Amino acid sequence: MEEEKQNLPEGQKAALRRRRRWLTCCGATVAALIGVALVAVILAFTVFKPKQPVTTVDSVGIKDLAISVDLLRLRLDINVTLDVGVSVKNPNKVSFRYKNSSALLSYRGREVGEAPIPADKISAGETKPMNLTMTLLADRLLTDSHLYSDVISGQVPLSTSWKISGRVKALKIFPIHVVSAASCELTLFVAKRTVGNQRCEYKTEL
Repeated sequence: MEEEKQNLPEGQKAALRRRRRWLTCCGATVAALIGVALVAVILAFTVFKPKQPVTTVDSVGIKDLAISVDLLRLRLDINVTLDVGVSVKNPNKVSFRYKNSSALLSYRGREVGEAPIPADKISAGETKPMNLTMTLLADRLLTDSHLYSDVISGQVPLSTSWKISGRVKALKIFPIHVVSAASCELTLFVAKRTVGNQRCEYKTEL
């Protein structure tokens, strides 16, 4: 084979040398690209591995409370507005963008109010505070037979819940879906106009 190459005209020999250099260059380029891709994947799932945002309920208080009895209609009217302080920490090395969502207020399993959570972004390592104003819609409780006895006893059970979902991008290449949720059971003490017996649960998932 080598003897045949030696017998080739100089023009063909030069063409073969150029082809070998081109193949060598292409091989080196492909190997470099594969190496860079492997490093990027390793970094994406180690150093830059996406972590779940951490939601914490910092405070729950009463902003407004009004209770009245309509004797003509034999009806109890109650209006409650809660101020809920929440913080969401993004432990990732990249920003976390989340979609529009809502915080829900419930009474004995029935949804009685909500507050919007507008879409936004939380920068890398940032803890973002959120102040949610949740108002109980009294008309949704007009037919609930438990409300009167709860108000008379001085303790009204309520619960709040919300879910924030969005994406983080490892190395700004690989989008990862992330969900952070929280729910709290609490008691409204009518006479004291306070909130207590608060029990919260947190859930995060990738």
